[in-house]
Amino acid sequence: MSKIALKRAYEEPDKDDGCRVLVDRLWPRGIKKEDAAIDEWLKEIGPSNELRKWFGHDPDKWPEFRKRYFQELEKNPEVVEPLIDIVKNQPQVTLVFSAKDSEHNNAVALKEYLEEKQSSK
Repeated sequence: MSKIALKRAYEEPDKDDGCRVLVDRLWPRGIKKEDAAIDEWLKEIGPSNELRKWFGHDPDKWPEFRKRYFQELEKNPEVVEPLIDIVKNQPQVTLVFSAKDSEHNNAVALKEYLEEKQSSK
């Protein structure tokens, strides 16, 4: 079982990050692809545009956002499988996101979702 970390796209990449996976639908503003050191960009694993816009990074909507996002992930296993494979095959995986709020974003929810999946096996 690999270790899953979280990091903002605007933080310096580090060799300890392991496999860096961007989990946002949109590329982070102002970041050059060569500077981001992204190993995989899984656009489709990000929340739907409707869900993302509804949430708007409002901490009050966090519990409902997580619930709805988990439902989206459950309905689309083909989107989740590539990330599950990466997590299984890498000693360290860092989920990279661009949101300013480092506690209420899709990467935080996705990490929780993956850890629940791993522990239920």
